[in-house]
Amino acid sequence: MDLSDLGWNDDLARDFAPHAKRGWVPARLNRETPINYGAFIIDEEGDFVDIDVVLSGKVWHDAANDAELPAVGDWVALELGGENEDHVIRARLPRRSCFSRKVPGKSTEEQVIGANIDIVCVVTDPGPDHNPRRMERYFTLISRSGARPLVLINKSDAFPAEQCREAADEIRALSPDAEIHLTSALRGEGLGILKRHLKPGITLCIVGSSGVGKSTLVNQLLGEDWQWTGEVNDVTGKGRHTTTSRELVPLDDGGLLIDNPGMREIQMWTDEKTLRESFADVEAIAATCRFHDCKHGSDKGCAIRAAVDSGELEAARLESFLRLDEEIEDLRRRAKKRQMTSERRAKRNHRVKARNLNDRIELEREQRGEWR
Repeated sequence: MDLSDLGWNDDLARDFAPHAKRGWVPARLNRETPINYGAFIIDEEGDFVDIDVVLSGKVWHDAANDAELPAVGDWVALELGGENEDHVIRARLPRRSCFSRKVPGKSTEEQVIGANIDIVCVVTDPGPDHNPRRMERYFTLISRSGARPLVLINKSDAFPAEQCREAADEIRALSPDAEIHLTSALRGEGLGILKRHLKPGITLCIVGSSGVGKSTLVNQLLGEDWQWTGEVNDVTGKGRHTTTSRELVPLDDGGLLIDNPGMREIQMWTDEKTLRESFADVEAIAATCRFHDCKHGSDKGCAIRAAVDSGELEAARLESFLRLDEEIEDLRRRAKKRQMTSERRAKRNHRVKARNLNDRIELEREQRGEWR
């Protein structure tokens, strides 16, 4: 195995060149804990090794927010320590893709799910977990990330064939570019699909709710009971097992896998441009409204409302579009408020430092007798 098996390429080599002159080595982060990171490197003997690394203070302070800090999947410049010394992350290389969401709750922070991901695989089922509105959110986030979408509608053996086909058709209508497959993890049907996409250097991220079969697929890919899997509630469809941390795992047959904890919240972290692109059909209809500032409610000449009335546009899809639009606007307002608060604190700290400096200068002058 060499760095190319981890996703290393010419662009990364070019970005790393200035760091190589300082004697640092390239590494890819494979796990993150509250106190340190794990990283893959190629050592001096040419062997592939997994080491613990820590973050330098400069990288920490230079990051404008948590999302700019290194995350699982990132490539970093590493200064190797000697015996009994830490290996230190000195820089993070530019990301070619970044799959993220808003931190659950009322925070306005971005949470990076994984960096430098080629494919995001969403695992769902045709039963309790089937939710087209949530899938719209997934597709919007994946589109923004720069990765390709893949959907496995798992547990097809547990539901009627017609219900499975309807679920697949609904999801396919949301994203014509996404690959949609009906699978049964218990029968090993999803394994072959994932293996066709996993090649050396390709990183695949698996996401989805708890209890939809993610862990079974991961176990099959790794060829061992990497994740414990337990019983699933027949009513809610939720499993007792959930992945508790993210980890980047190289696979024996090539490719890398990022498994994620089951996501209860898929809150938006995107921009208006990506949202518009994800709802191009709605935007096309909206462009024919009589008034350019139409709110798509009681305004006269609203083409959107007419399309819903005629059945051309599903009311649920319009509702999802308007809800996402409101969510992004709310996120924008919160971020603006947070920025204003940060600026006020910075100005206050600047005034305090200036006042303290002036007091110190006057004290020193007095001690030198310049005031006598």
